[in-house]
Amino acid sequence: MVAPAVALVAVVLGILVGEARGPADARAMVVLAVLALVVTARTAPGWRRVAAIVFAVGLLGGAAMQRALDGLTHSPLTTAVAARADITARVTLVEDPDATRWSASALVRVDAWSTGTSPRDSAGGRRVLASASGDSTTRLALLAAGEGATVRGWLAPLDGFDTRMKWRHAVATLHVTDVLAVARPRDPLARLANRARSLVLSGSEALAPVDRAVLAGFLLGDTRAVPDQVEEQFRAAGLTHLTAVSGGNVAFVLALVAPLLRRLRLGGRLVTSLAVLVLFGTMTRWEPSVARAITMAVIGLLAGYLGRPTAGVRVLVLAAGALLLVDPFLVHSVGFLLSCAASLGIALWARPIARWRRGPMWLREVLAVSAAAQLGVAPVLVPVFGSIPLVALPANLVAVPLAAPLTMWGIVAGVANGLIGPIAPSIPRLLAVPTAALVHALLAVADVASRVPIALDGRALAGIVALGTLVAAAHRARSLRRDARPLPAR
Repeated sequence: MVAPAVALVAVVLGILVGEARGPADARAMVVLAVLALVVTARTAPGWRRVAAIVFAVGLLGGAAMQRALDGLTHSPLTTAVAARADITARVTLVEDPDATRWSASALVRVDAWSTGTSPRDSAGGRRVLASASGDSTTRLALLAAGEGATVRGWLAPLDGFDTRMKWRHAVATLHVTDVLAVARPRDPLARLANRARSLVLSGSEALAPVDRAVLAGFLLGDTRAVPDQVEEQFRAAGLTHLTAVSGGNVAFVLALVAPLLRRLRLGGRLVTSLAVLVLFGTMTRWEPSVARAITMAVIGLLAGYLGRPTAGVRVLVLAAGALLLVDPFLVHSVGFLLSCAASLGIALWARPIARWRRGPMWLREVLAVSAAAQLGVAPVLVPVFGSIPLVALPANLVAVPLAAPLTMWGIVAGVANGLIGPIAPSIPRLLAVPTAALVHALLAVADVASRVPIALDGRALAGIVALGTLVAAAHRARSLRRDARPLPAR
């Protein structure tokens, strides 16, 4: 376990060093890292092999970051962006548009583009932030991830709050003035995912708008329609993670297909599980937390198939390291950091906390998982938001048992409504009753918990951690003294 953890630290340090050094082609670093890995394969197990692996992955992390930054700086669109050129582009949406009444924006991949005087050219798959207003708003807002469009507009550098989009590989802003044409997804997987997404969300058509928006967040991580007031209540109650699709949702999806998987042989079970994970990831638009959870699930499935089951912390370390090497910009994703931190907290502390607490096993497990996750995310939440709500633990203790049935029932009801609704229109209203009840219960928990004004800042949290450490040390010392007492003479 030590070697993978050290390697992950080396990857992160390499990425940070690469960011400090700035954009570069970094091919020499990649070659050197590969040579180091080749040497590692021929090295006997021991500290030399660990040192070679750490050196190689650190170089790979630095090279990945420098190459990613170079992709932002040098692209086929660089000259046009500097000139703020008017272009016509064929684009594919990377995400679902975020729309208001007057504007819409979405991250898109430029497949081809041209100016008034140049022929259509490739953009090398570069991404831009498409921003529309006026008459183009509605046409862009109605599209979904994977769908294509031909648009006219002008390029400009990312500015203001939009500069954060560079960490999602956007090289510019495309101010859309007209949407000339739209097209269905050319990728069969994207078409299937959009159809499955619509099928799952069809179960919420009988719900009130707020309930429908909250359910979309729980099932697919789509919080675009959630009112700002509700989002603030979830944040103040420490329940924001429930609307971010992550490991729990992946586990629920696999649980739903478990009856089918049990009927298959080992190889078929593996292939079917991987297919379900890829489809679910595409449905949820591969949010960083989803990518982390699915990568961990894939590693776990492959390890089980090969007869080499792996511990949770090792799987997390391997998954995080692999994702960071593929996309080093994830070090700037708060969602990715929170997801990894929560998983680490659960893997390290959930069982010890459950053993330490008294009471029914189900209550101890829920409390242990919630407490461990809160401990894990605290080092991320405090620097980002300045504090964490004190009410988060009891709020999660009540909300988490409600979120699990809501997620599973929401998926089942959505699919059932999509299949049966056209034949029996009264069925969707009946299936929506448990969904509405669970959503209202969660909204009530968030509302009540958000009214507790006490929050912990960095100093208070450090004091609690220090006090807990002292109490644990005193308890451990007392146990050691008790064990060291001589046995009474018989």
